[in-house]
Amino acid sequence: MPGSDKEGGRIDREPRVNERILVSEVRLIGADGEQIGITPLAEALRQARERNMDLVEVAANARPPVCRIMDYGKYKYQQAVKAKEARKRQSHIVVKEMKMRPKIDKHDYCTKSRHVERFLREGSKVKATIMFRGREIAHQELGRRLLDRLAADMKDIAYVESAPNAEGRNMIMVLAPHKELLQQAKRSDSVAPSLAGGTQTSTARPTEGEDEQEARAG
Repeated sequence: MPGSDKEGGRIDREPRVNERILVSEVRLIGADGEQIGITPLAEALRQARERNMDLVEVAANARPPVCRIMDYGKYKYQQAVKAKEARKRQSHIVVKEMKMRPKIDKHDYCTKSRHVERFLREGSKVKATIMFRGREIAHQELGRRLLDRLAADMKDIAYVESAPNAEGRNMIMVLAPHKELLQQAKRSDSVAPSLAGGTQTSTARPTEGEDEQEARAG
């Protein structure tokens, strides 16, 4: 049962409230935060009732336990709102993926880097993926060089959250927008409402030139 004891210890995280407090005296804190001192439980309960509030045990392991006079229902509501806001802030994290080949031409790189910049300015993180085909895997330095170039080009608006790392036949780096840019994106509601439900990964379509490269490589 919530609030019950097991072998003398609490088995849940809910504080004892009012008549569930089972000690003879408490160290009482008033509704305004004033230190009232050690008070008989019956007197502490009386003072709480006079204010139409609750007596809440806030430090059960103290001797005597510390209790505070407060509106417990209002307190729980405020805590729930804070938790909801925290979840809401976390749910706005969106991850876009940009795929490139190690021998991407100048035009395709410019196109893709513009997409990356737009994603970052919208407040999204960007997962940059270099895809190696065939014997290209023996020249991973080309992929690292390309990711380093992208990071340098985006340094004014983003930082490298995850350094280039080989995963199978791919090399991956994650860019995240600077805090100031993220705040601006939130204020302007740049993140689409449809993405607000959770962390998502979106893959940008490869450019026409890159499709031709992959076809030739295959």
